[in-house]
Amino acid sequence: MMHERSDPIESIFSAVSRAGLIARGAFLLADGERAGALADVRTIVLVGMAGSMGWDAFAASFEARDGADRPLDRFSHRVIGALAEDFDAVALFPFGGPPHWPFQQWARRAEPVHPSPIGLLIHPVYGLWHSYRGALGFAEALELPALEVGPSPCDSCRERPCLSACPVGAFTPRGHDVAACATHLRSAVGADCMNRGCLARRACPVGTEHAHGAEQAAFTMRAFLRARDEL
Repeated sequence: MMHERSDPIESIFSAVSRAGLIARGAFLLADGERAGALADVRTIVLVGMAGSMGWDAFAASFEARDGADRPLDRFSHRVIGALAEDFDAVALFPFGGPPHWPFQQWARRAEPVHPSPIGLLIHPVYGLWHSYRGALGFAEALELPALEVGPSPCDSCRERPCLSACPVGAFTPRGHDVAACATHLRSAVGADCMNRGCLARRACPVGTEHAHGAEQAAFTMRAFLRARDEL
């Protein structure tokens, strides 16, 4: 069903929620950013997951059970693509490029998220337990709620347990040692990280109530290794 173009941003957020995902904020593109596939786009609404929100819909989907490659990407493409069609919007994704859209930069314009010491964006409520699965681009400059601005939770975290928790010291000031991380996950001693999720991520005290369950955590780690193999 086509939605009236005068629908407020709340109706878009509600439609995303009904589809099983959650709206992750929105922002307006500057005129200089409106080129190529974004030439006719003025407003971008980010869509993703947080904690188990979004995961439950994916886990119940046929993509999660059909045994084919990239089930979460295919689920995201189907659901966000259908939302784009309903709203006469453009569907944009952080996978399958080029083009490779700057979702990390977009996120900081749409939500009060900040870079964490381990590279992931940290959210004041969800901590490190969230992700961006796509975006909807609208031709109109929609009226948006003001972005809540606040300090990073990491600024007041003196101990930085995320940096010391990694068994192989994969997180350093130089960045993430992906090779060391992958080697650890494939070893017997890496079973805890592999089955329950990254120890560094789990060490963060922010948003612990939104931490991934065992199934979601194991899926995430398997996806990380597959992406590493494809490099």
